[in-house]
Amino acid sequence: MTWKALSTTGLVLAAALVAAPAQAETGQVVTKVSEPDRAAALAHWTPERMKSVGDGDLPPAEQISKPYEGQAPGVGRLFMSNSNGEDHSCTATVVPSETKDVVLTAGHCVNGGLDRWDRPIKILNVVFVPGYDRGAQPHGVFTARAFAWSDTYSGPSSGLDDDAVIALDPLGGKHVQDVAGSQDVSFDTVGSPVDATTLGYPVSEFARGEALLSCVRPATLKVNSVLSTWETDCDLAGGSSGGPWLRGFDPATGRGTIFSVTSRGTMNGDLVTTDLSGAAFSEAVKALYVSADDL
Repeated sequence: MTWKALSTTGLVLAAALVAAPAQAETGQVVTKVSEPDRAAALAHWTPERMKSVGDGDLPPAEQISKPYEGQAPGVGRLFMSNSNGEDHSCTATVVPSETKDVVLTAGHCVNGGLDRWDRPIKILNVVFVPGYDRGAQPHGVFTARAFAWSDTYSGPSSGLDDDAVIALDPLGGKHVQDVAGSQDVSFDTVGSPVDATTLGYPVSEFARGEALLSCVRPATLKVNSVLSTWETDCDLAGGSSGGPWLRGFDPATGRGTIFSVTSRGTMNGDLVTTDLSGAAFSEAVKALYVSADDL
């Protein structure tokens, strides 16, 4: 059983990987958020509503992952709703950009896929809270003005290029990168295995999405005819989707270099996550990142 961690009172289950053909020339699927919708997002996400995402029956507590107590520049909790009236959360990270307004997350965090009648599920009320910690919002709440994924990503049932970028409005005239910091991101080839620090806000019985957890485990690259995927036996539960996989991590500064983000996890019969996977960055995702300043 695999999950796509748009976490709410339960886990959103994903189907098997769907083959999506690579394209030589790629574009992006872009959603622009109107000013009234941005104001509605801020009004929607009260502190009480943020906390309530972790209510209900949840997966068991993590055993490998531990609370992260140090600095984690740029890492925060991403909140969103969908057109079915459900609230969810993921994890996202500020990445360097000229606008200083860009965060990186998983594609399925902002791509709702289709409902049972094959109608698009819209993602609404997207806000980012860098440094979120048990309700604390040390840098404020930033609203999304636009978000995008590569057109090589076919939706929540696919693990290929499961990445997205979000452009945020400045808050009080200040850019998110200036107030919250950022993590480096690299599209260079990474040798496998690699020592990885994975960060996320899992909505489990232990964290309930309210605290940042970390997992320090080797990651191994798996390659097949459809996609290249990083895998690790980290046990972060749903809600960690979009969280950064960092190499060269320095605990003293809390910084490293992102080489993937959490895409999905495998659960056993007790709903315990036994491993995570994240799509290897491709040329299409690199192009997505490069164009993020234009959102």
